Amino acid sequence: MKRIWNRWCIFIVSLLLLAGAAGAQTAAPRDYVLGAGDVVKVTVFQSPELSLETRISETGVVTYPLLGPVKLGGLSVGQAEKRLADGLREGNFLRSPQVSILVTQLRGNQASVLGQVNKPGRYPLEQTDVRVSDLLAMAGGIAPTGSDVLTLVGTRNGKPYRVQLDVPTIFAARNPTQDIQVQNNDVLYVDRVPMVYIYGEVQKPGTIRLERGLTVLQALAAGGGLTPRGTEKGIRVHRRGGDGQVQVLTPAMNDLLQQDDVVFVRESLF
Repeated sequence: MKRIWNRWCIFIVSLLLLAGAAGAQTAAPRDYVLGAGDVVKVTVFQSPELSLETRISETGVVTYPLLGPVKLGGLSVGQAEKRLADGLREGNFLRSPQVSILVTQLRGNQASVLGQVNKPGRYPLEQTDVRVSDLLAMAGGIAPTGSDVLTLVGTRNGKPYRVQLDVPTIFAARNPTQDIQVQNNDVLYVDRVPMVYIYGEVQKPGTIRLERGLTVLQALAAGGGLTPRGTEKGIRVHRRGGDGQVQVLTPAMNDLLQQDDVVFVRESLF
């Protein structure tokens, strides 16, 4: 009997924890900016007849008792509370109204994910603390053709905002600050992965993903190695410089390759 009671207590506690977690996900801070689609619950102290739960329209307006249409979209939670309180006081409906707003569903804020991801598109920011990693997960992660460098574009404090983020650094526990919080109308762009090209006397000529620290030797290995007619002495790297001119280099095996390098393996003369 005691064992059954303990299990029942654990079950009740689990339900309470789940309910608390769900509430934490939908609760919005006072500086959260309301947007179209958000569902808000308005409560007026000692005036239950003025309580209301409604969805903000596409124009950012709600219809509130006694006041009629009131524009709340674009206001923070605190500003929206003040606007409703001012309307009730200035209309002589209440002397000192105390208005509180709880955002029960976050639908108004959205961000876009473009480029080399599995599911590009526009995604709702249903929580107030969505990070770049969360947004990337919504988009199904980076596609095989995607780079591990992300570009986040948006607006911060009324000014254009642009930052490049390194995916391995984002997920590294030693530097979680790189996992930046996403805001309304942000755009996360994943560029195509840099490539190098290898041809000539190799087993598998073609394109190779430019991984970090990729050397000439590693590129040869990715190309299946030399053919019986190939020679290490005949390796050349064609690299386009900043002036647009192509340079032909004779690399060492441990030299690092750069984006769009073309590795050519000549045939041995002997």
